[in-house]
Amino acid sequence: MNAPLRNPIKFEVQSLVQAITHNHSGDSFAPTLTAAQWDILGSYLQPFAFNRGQVLIAQNGTDRTLYLVESGNLSVHYEDSKGRVRMAMVGPGSAVGEGGFFSRQPRTATVQAALASKVWCLTSMRFTELSNRNPQIALEIAMALGGLVARRLANKPRRIAVV
Repeated sequence: MNAPLRNPIKFEVQSLVQAITHNHSGDSFAPTLTAAQWDILGSYLQPFAFNRGQVLIAQNGTDRTLYLVESGNLSVHYEDSKGRVRMAMVGPGSAVGEGGFFSRQPRTATVQAALASKVWCLTSMRFTELSNRNPQIALEIAMALGGLVARRLANKPRRIAVV
């Protein structure tokens, strides 16, 4: 009898889950999901690898994709009308893109990979599908993102990370 094969997507999502579990900073994305719920969520996510310097989100862009960071670091930078730049870093176990994801407004900053990074993308269309099929998981994701936004807005240097 052959041993059962592992689902490669399930295995890959476990690396994201570990990154989230190990992030105890004030910038953590911390949904409370069971292993089975993570497996379901994983089927709505798409993994991407970004090389150092690659742009994920462009300031003023209208894309509403949310990014969950598994590894690496992302640089968030905003240039105001006077040419001043503000910057924040987002690391493993956190998320970026939640501002546009919720607001449907243009992106407020540019996000690029500061190091080679692996992220998991959740588009607004896939989130709508998740909401219809698994509302309890979608609600937990929305609440965890809301908590992340609230913590970032309460911390002046981190506000820039609400993209």
